[in-house]
Amino acid sequence: MSLDNKQLKQFRSIGHHLSPIIIIANGLSDNINAEIDRALNDHELIKIKVHSSDRDEKKALVEKICKEQNAELVQLIGHVALIYKMAKKPNAKLSNILRHKQ
Repeated sequence: MSLDNKQLKQFRSIGHHLSPIIIIANGLSDNINAEIDRALNDHELIKIKVHSSDRDEKKALVEKICKEQNAELVQLIGHVALIYKMAKKPNAKLSNILRHKQ
């Protein structure tokens, strides 16, 4: 599910105006995974804020989230990750991709 440069640029542009929908401070739990899954199914493109003092630990956590959710990392800047997963049936009222289509 690799994204091409045009899609990455479009998703980063959309993601610039989004606020983090989930904040992770103490690692992953079942509840956090369930919330990420729900958010990705509803919105397709979400921001997650990961509080970690270690850069490698933060990157590993974001990669783990993407792998478990079968999602694609669009961008990781500082403590904020922008993640995309195509919805099976996107809702035009909830999907950040469809709402911000240019």
